[in-house]
Amino acid sequence: MKITVIGGGPGGLYFSILTKKALPHCQIDLYERNKADDSFGFGVVFSDETLSEFLTKDPKSYELIRSRFAYWDDLDVARDGEVVRITGNGFCGCSRKTLLELLQQRCREEGVNLHFESNLTDLSQFSDSDYIVVSDGINSIFRDQMPEAFGTQKVLKNNRFVWMGSTRPLDAFTYFFRTTPYGTFVAHTYQYEAGRSTWIFECSDETWQKAGFSETDEADTILKLENLFKEELDGHTLISNRSHWRQFPAITNSNWHKDNIVLLGDAKATAHYSIGSGTKLAMECAIALSEAVSNHQTDTKAAFDQYEKVRRNRVEMIQYAANVSLDWFEHMDRHNQHDFMQFAFGVMTRSKKVTFENMALRDSSFTQKVLSEFNTKHQNKPETPAAFTSFQLRDMIVKNRIVMSPMGQYSAENGLVSDWHFIHYGARATGGIGLILTEMTAISETGRITLGCPGIYTKEQVVNWKKITDFIHQNSNSRIGIQLGHSGRKGAIKKPWEGTQEPIENPWNLLSASAIAYNEKMAVPKEMDLHDMEQILNKFVQATKNADEAGFDMIELQAHHGFLLASFLSPLTNMRQDSFGGSIENRLKFPLLVFTAMRAAFPKHKPMSVRISASDWAENGLTEADSILIAQAFKNAGADIINVSTGNTVANQQPVMGRMWQTPFSDTIRNTVSIPTITTGYIQDIDQINTILLNGRADLVALGRPLLLDANFVRNAQAYEQFQTDDIPKQYRMGISHLYPLKGSERKATEGMKKLLKPESHKNA
Repeated sequence: MKITVIGGGPGGLYFSILTKKALPHCQIDLYERNKADDSFGFGVVFSDETLSEFLTKDPKSYELIRSRFAYWDDLDVARDGEVVRITGNGFCGCSRKTLLELLQQRCREEGVNLHFESNLTDLSQFSDSDYIVVSDGINSIFRDQMPEAFGTQKVLKNNRFVWMGSTRPLDAFTYFFRTTPYGTFVAHTYQYEAGRSTWIFECSDETWQKAGFSETDEADTILKLENLFKEELDGHTLISNRSHWRQFPAITNSNWHKDNIVLLGDAKATAHYSIGSGTKLAMECAIALSEAVSNHQTDTKAAFDQYEKVRRNRVEMIQYAANVSLDWFEHMDRHNQHDFMQFAFGVMTRSKKVTFENMALRDSSFTQKVLSEFNTKHQNKPETPAAFTSFQLRDMIVKNRIVMSPMGQYSAENGLVSDWHFIHYGARATGGIGLILTEMTAISETGRITLGCPGIYTKEQVVNWKKITDFIHQNSNSRIGIQLGHSGRKGAIKKPWEGTQEPIENPWNLLSASAIAYNEKMAVPKEMDLHDMEQILNKFVQATKNADEAGFDMIELQAHHGFLLASFLSPLTNMRQDSFGGSIENRLKFPLLVFTAMRAAFPKHKPMSVRISASDWAENGLTEADSILIAQAFKNAGADIINVSTGNTVANQQPVMGRMWQTPFSDTIRNTVSIPTITTGYIQDIDQINTILLNGRADLVALGRPLLLDANFVRNAQAYEQFQTDDIPKQYRMGISHLYPLKGSERKATEGMKKLLKPESHKNA
């Protein structure tokens, strides 16, 4: 069998070593365009987990690397002179040049044929190869010759970065943040051998422009950076090696192979350096590809199928986390306003892979500092879990920061809530929810989404709602807000268990900002005229008065998910040619008129929220700038908090989902507009809630589906945290003696398992 490897980086070299070991009679030729001792980086980083895999796959390579690496267990976050150290991280640094030399040595030992200074442009000369492994880096020549075959996509990210070195010794991986007149800079730094450390400087493009950098003037770059980071460099100089300013290219390929050609390393997929080394990712993929080739040999299809099955999901997860991490660094100026410990915690949890509990298992002293700073600021007891601190909006104080998200029950009759709703909301209140937000409640009969949706447009409906609010106020400390809305073009559909987005028989006439149907099954709505707007506004105002009469503590205006008011906000659903269409300022006019009239009709001491969609997850939809302007406009009109959601505007949306997936949108609005926010979106446990609150992404955290089958989510979470609360109904208090020891034992068992699963340290291996 014959294998050709294009590219002599760590991925191509390691693949060659492993494959030659597994298939000694296989001929492997590796071609590299540079000289054997050329290297254009400084250091590379590996985690304990990756080192363990190296030890398993090729002990000789591992021993060579281990003999030359600098190991650290500590990570420092430093900002303008303040520093905090976080232990228990387990990483090593190694010179990239040294790594290449060691892997080249191993290739020669195993009998791999190495060819340097080979400037190849055509693969046809290798037509007799069983496999051609293309591992020639980010700017892969051969991948770019066949972009359609590989489904290649490249996106240049906004930040600027430059890769440099220094003689300053470092005893920990350190993020040095520096606030300057131009904006925020960060240096990602680590030592990789005695007397040498890597320094990757990063800033926004705006900051880069203001500071007057040029892409290729290395002398000027060194002069400016040594001045900006004078304290951090501590008298040491910077070293350049083709250190040009760049923008990170996020590269994906929908197909990793074509015929007998397969992609490896940065040619296949890139992951931002802020979550670890691209070298690490390349070498881990090299392991998987080598095993696939060894298992299936000349059956390339089977080998490539195995390779993708083993690695694609993992690579895409890493890329997603890397993009979330990268996004954090692209908004350093926004995060820089936080208090130092909150800022440092944000650095550590930026990719959403690490949570408060993860950090506590690594270094409990750090998480105690983070929690103490949060509680001191909010005048709470030092050890109070963030989720169980109070929060005030106008005169309304919520006992804790956990919110019940509006979740449709579709169980009303003629708009009337019933015993089902009484039990549904009452149980969550006695279960300890801080703030209950009702399912969308229609302002009119034709404003309902389904025939099972509740309303608040008749006297009888007000009376039935008041039975629920009275029970909650008399038997719990929960507060309850009503979400008022109108279905717009998404109305008159069947209940979810009867059909998905399908119209009912004899649907009523629909209204929307423009005459655009939601999907092919549904009717085209009427584009609202001024008379329609006046009628709708009046109904919202009357519903507001009814909500106050029904005893609600708060009102949330529904302006999300493509319903009536949201249809005005999105450019995908608002094609109007009058003063209510076009610019975002025009699209805001009618929703703002409604909100302003509602605010005037609702008692001043009671707060109001607006729920918006910060993204449509569709091309040409709402932008980040739009969502910021929308939130600012509602804030100026008197909104006390913004409930930040995304999507469901159009049927062809393509959301990128994952745990806590909507928190970045809440973060953007909260920390740009300076208004409290509620976040939601695949948030499952108390640890995630505490993490979100402590890193400043939201002020309240809403749960939807987790509360559908667990009315006592809060009680279980309080027991898990061993948090002593005084709001458990007296009828249930005897249960404390059972639940608290049970949850305490479960937590200890879980933490014990996490500690056992932590990769073994290689510090003294």
